[in-house]
Amino acid sequence: MLAAGFGKRLLPITQCIPKCLVPINGRPLLEYWLELLTKFNHRGHIYINTHYLHGQVRDFISNRHTKKQITIINEVELLGTAGTLCELSPKLTCDNLLLVHADNLSLFNLSEFFLAHKNRPSKCQMTMMTFETDTPQSCGIVELNENQILIGYEEKPINPKSRCANAAVYFLDRVALEKIKSLESPFEFSVDIVPKFIDKTYIWQNLIYHRDIGTPASYNIAGREFPDIYKTFYET
Repeated sequence: MLAAGFGKRLLPITQCIPKCLVPINGRPLLEYWLELLTKFNHRGHIYINTHYLHGQVRDFISNRHTKKQITIINEVELLGTAGTLCELSPKLTCDNLLLVHADNLSLFNLSEFFLAHKNRPSKCQMTMMTFETDTPQSCGIVELNENQILIGYEEKPINPKSRCANAAVYFLDRVALEKIKSLESPFEFSVDIVPKFIDKTYIWQNLIYHRDIGTPASYNIAGREFPDIYKTFYET
């Protein structure tokens, strides 16, 4: 779980709290991610990287969650979303890795997402979650073919071709992880990694809920629309 960002666009909300802990309907954002993993019986180890106000994240995990299942890594200097993955790679022994940008608000069926990844076309080494955005100029916009394989990608386009956006949630197989490790100085996953996996990334669409809460406007929208969607999701 990538949770080290400053959340500068969300100021002044993030002046005294890291973005991954901003409250949504009275609960920290990160708690929703951990709850989602619990709902779908995730049994793997969880790594969470931190930086800005990292002590608050450490205290949150210590007070509310089983520490034996979670390792917090504080980055004194930010490594970037791809750099963090490379730094952690010696500890990652699983065949399939779930990579989450935990500063977004999302609800989805994790089991269906993983099944899509397991059944992906043989040439694909990664499965990307996408969603339909109402602000395509602020997202990574994907282009896919009839087989749901990524064939084009543009980060924050001025003239977006569609509203199908990268949700910054991925399953990666071992081949993809090794390829990423071999790259020279990767820093940001969406900028430095995703374009190198054109034609090798399978697409799975989140039809339940996903929102980048990176600005006060989007944060306020989430506060209004999320509670009812959350209730429906966990009642079914």
